[in-house]
Amino acid sequence: MTFADIEAELRRALARPLPGLDAQRALAPRPRAPFPAGGLHRHRDAAALLLLFPAPDAHLVLTVRTQSLARHGGQVSLPGGAVDAGETIRQAALREAHEEIGVDPATVTVLGELTPLDINVSRFLLHPIVGTTPARPPLRPAEAEVAKILEVPVADLRDPARFHQETRRRGGAEFLIPYFHAAGEQVWGATAMVLAEFLWLLGWRPEQMS
Repeated sequence: MTFADIEAELRRALARPLPGLDAQRALAPRPRAPFPAGGLHRHRDAAALLLLFPAPDAHLVLTVRTQSLARHGGQVSLPGGAVDAGETIRQAALREAHEEIGVDPATVTVLGELTPLDINVSRFLLHPIVGTTPARPPLRPAEAEVAKILEVPVADLRDPARFHQETRRRGGAEFLIPYFHAAGEQVWGATAMVLAEFLWLLGWRPEQMS
């Protein structure tokens, strides 16, 4: 699919009911981490930008978080963060992308919003916003938060050879972790779950990864 094809398909798909959990759980760790004491009402809204650009094929932007961050240090994520008081979800996603990777909000066309995702460990309800720029934007990592910016071809994420699973142990329990191998990094957890729904809108299904 060309960049124009992907942009047009996303516009159509985001105007229809979303697959939501059916898509997200395809890349969810199994079993899912339990919800924290206190339940979902204690979650805070966060926003992230899933940014696509032509290079000339469709690429998306991911970041590797610095190891020093208190939450999810060293992991691959979408640029994003907590929604400030008085902000809309879209405003927060664009602000965070500007702060973390230097993208000018005025250059981004917002196509729509994916299904919000509960991130149990950090108590955030993540709202992924899908946006495009007409050309590759200048990218500049915020040194305090972003160790590296990844520019990932969408075609790579649709390649079954990029999909893997491994068993990890944490707190005495075993978890099966599905992940994408992209740009030399493992993309797993909440980021992979968001990407699963994004790819679902483009015709991907989890059985294609087996």
